[in-house]
Amino acid sequence: MRSRRGAVALVTAALLVSAMLVSATPTSYEPPEMVAKPVDHVNTLIGTGNGGKTVGEINNFPGPSVPFGMVQYSPDTVDNYAGYSHSNDHATGFSMTHASVGCAAFGDISMLPTTGPVGVAPWDASEEIAHDDHEVGVPGYYSVRLPSADVTAELTATRRTGVGRFHFPRHRPARFLVRSGSSLGGTSADKIKIEGDNTTITGSATTGGFCGKDNVYTVYFAMKFSKPFINFGTWDGTSIYPKGRSAYASYQGSSGGYVEFPAGSEVEVRTALSYVDVDGARKNLDEAAESFDDVRAAASTQWNDALSRIRIAGYTEDDIVTFYSALYHALLNPNTFNDADGRYIGFDNNIHTVDEGHTQFANFSDWDTYRGVAALQGLVFPQEASDMAQSLVNDAEQSGSYPRWALANTATAEMTGDSVVPLIANFFAFGAKDFDVHRALRFMLDAAKEGGAGRNGYVERPEVETYLRRGYLPLPTTATCRGSFPAASISLEWSVDDFAISQFAAALGDSAAAADFQDRAQYWQNLFNPTTHSISPRNALGFFRVGPAVVPPAVGCFSQVGFDEGNAEQYVWYVPQNVAGLVTALGGRQAVADRLDKFTSQLNVGPEDPYLWAGNEPDFGVPWLYNYIGQPWKTQELVDRIRSTLFSPTPDGEPGNDDLGAMSAWYVWAAMGLYPSVPGTSVLTVNTPLFDRIEIALPAGKSIRISAPGASGHHRMQYISSLHVDGRSIDQTYLPAGFIESGGELAFSLSVHPNTTWGTAASSAPPSFGAGSLAVTVNVSPAVVTVDPGRSTYVTVNVQRMVDGPGEYTISAKPYDGISAKSVSGKFGDDGSATATVTIKVAESAPAGYYPLTLTTKAGKGERTFTLLVAVGEGGVEGG
Repeated sequence: MRSRRGAVALVTAALLVSAMLVSATPTSYEPPEMVAKPVDHVNTLIGTGNGGKTVGEINNFPGPSVPFGMVQYSPDTVDNYAGYSHSNDHATGFSMTHASVGCAAFGDISMLPTTGPVGVAPWDASEEIAHDDHEVGVPGYYSVRLPSADVTAELTATRRTGVGRFHFPRHRPARFLVRSGSSLGGTSADKIKIEGDNTTITGSATTGGFCGKDNVYTVYFAMKFSKPFINFGTWDGTSIYPKGRSAYASYQGSSGGYVEFPAGSEVEVRTALSYVDVDGARKNLDEAAESFDDVRAAASTQWNDALSRIRIAGYTEDDIVTFYSALYHALLNPNTFNDADGRYIGFDNNIHTVDEGHTQFANFSDWDTYRGVAALQGLVFPQEASDMAQSLVNDAEQSGSYPRWALANTATAEMTGDSVVPLIANFFAFGAKDFDVHRALRFMLDAAKEGGAGRNGYVERPEVETYLRRGYLPLPTTATCRGSFPAASISLEWSVDDFAISQFAAALGDSAAAADFQDRAQYWQNLFNPTTHSISPRNALGFFRVGPAVVPPAVGCFSQVGFDEGNAEQYVWYVPQNVAGLVTALGGRQAVADRLDKFTSQLNVGPEDPYLWAGNEPDFGVPWLYNYIGQPWKTQELVDRIRSTLFSPTPDGEPGNDDLGAMSAWYVWAAMGLYPSVPGTSVLTVNTPLFDRIEIALPAGKSIRISAPGASGHHRMQYISSLHVDGRSIDQTYLPAGFIESGGELAFSLSVHPNTTWGTAASSAPPSFGAGSLAVTVNVSPAVVTVDPGRSTYVTVNVQRMVDGPGEYTISAKPYDGISAKSVSGKFGDDGSATATVTIKVAESAPAGYYPLTLTTKAGKGERTFTLLVAVGEGGVEGG
């Protein structure tokens, strides 16, 4: 048992340590050095494992690429839809294209080194892959052992070419099985040809079918070996042809070929791609004319230059590795799509040529990437981001409308909303200005008003006419998770999309469009159910579903009906353009704080439970909502909980599917102490940085310089006690307008204890854009009533004030064919809500039938109507 004197000494020491840590700049503080070479702190195996029971595969790939490269050369493991899983010990080969997405995609043109026989079904062959200390994944380089074959593989890449170096054992035959029919989404047509020089294989693969869609693309390849092969053959999926020089597909996933070299060979293989033709692939081979080691060094240099645009200084190596690995993953996509000569295949299936000095990009997972990736790329890669935006404009020119979730040269229309719009708007807001902005706006407006008809029946905004007429998309009466779109999610997303149009139009001087779409940005309010205080789907009659807001998914469904990858509680928070309006609708700051506390008590639950799903995009911005309600220390705590418990420098170190860098970009922003909270704007809200110093390079030699002494290390300080911008103390939880253009100094002072006064004023909250808001929302229950002639019944009317101001309301109805309702008035409660009982009377002379009765609720200068159905003489019970 410790003596009392010893206990006192321990307490005294603890108090001294605590006092030192509370100080923002302790006298003994020595700032860590900036990371000198970021490329040395990336592990590409991070995120190649499993994100948990709900998430499944994270879907990152470990193989080499260069920033935004066409080729992403990496192993594929057996039965993994995205290509590679670190927990899988058998590989089908190394293919040239990959994507961290949630459906089978890419995996085109695979080659498997082996020392075994060709066998009777080489198209199904696999080899053991060793996930040991010899498996190395760093930017621009990957190596691994295939122990059963006793082969070591090394991979590197240029923008359009993958370069492999393979070491075979001395006393076993050296073979490659080359599969042109390897695409993970299935191959509808493919071809392979062994060229006469005995060093070259060419061919193509036609594939697509992303997430069950009907998209199709063709990729061509030219594969050049460093020495002549001594034996070869081909197959078509049913038969093998020794010495065969070409093979055409006879069924899906069919054609391929094999080549053989002397035992003990070391073979280098260069494989170039083109989406235009084989000649384009041959020309792209010239990018990799240097030796393997020179290509590897060049790729590493490219990555170091790219990663160095954000420099950090911290004491914890795990945090540094996790940060730079996340930044690496956020810079892999979208992908170069044009050949070295500038040619690319357009969305009209014609060959086009990109302007000299520019790049045509493909593969935009827009629903995932508009929230954080676009802002990050626009900020640190403005020229590339400008080309990305122009690429989408080019796609629209060729097809008639923007492609949603564009893969290669087709629109898959995967996911909800019109997310290509905020993607472009975020590129622009964060610095990408060098594209045809006026044409970009024209296509946005066309789709938002007319739907945006593309090719082959594609529509950018299906049923937009219904949406504009009603102010929301109705949920079909028979809606299930199969065969009908998630109407509530689409309506919320379109509200965000229209806000992004408003901001983009305003920046371009189109004030009329800006005002119109600012009003449309408030259509989310049409789905706000004041009975449940939640976002809820409505049917074509305008009725909300009776019962609780959150209901379990139907059997076999991934989400609650009406929502896409989530439920009503997870989506209620997704009104980033008008958080202040949402706070009012939910009953005010304290009511929201209490609800958020409960919602965030679990961090990563998946789509069924009413808690935070940090690993999925709709909830990405939730941690920063506390900044809007005067409790910024809770934002700081929550962001830190997510960073520290759901991310790590391991294969399983991400909480969700990375989705072309979306999850990784979230971490990059969170680690820098910033978050792009309002799509279509450059608003950055703050949290505690993870590093003591951060420097973000901007164009024209400008930079953002962040200091946060004590942010890293074993005794790190978690809370913001004050913030200075260019030496001026601010109380706002967001950065001043224009800061990202001009750059400057952010100085955080930190503490081990929450500061419950800094950033808590109403004026401290990030901006909300509430123009065009409704005054109130209304729900009536029951929405269908039955009453006999000469009798009366009653309904309950729930009213919620959506803007600050009016204290009273009035509910009235205009008589209709003998149906009338008595007017009622009342006052809103402190939370802005009210409940009233309205009596409905039916005249003795009213004939049997169904009658609409519209109740009008007025509050201040605003009003809202709700039309219910009165069934007269239909055999029901009368009301009170």
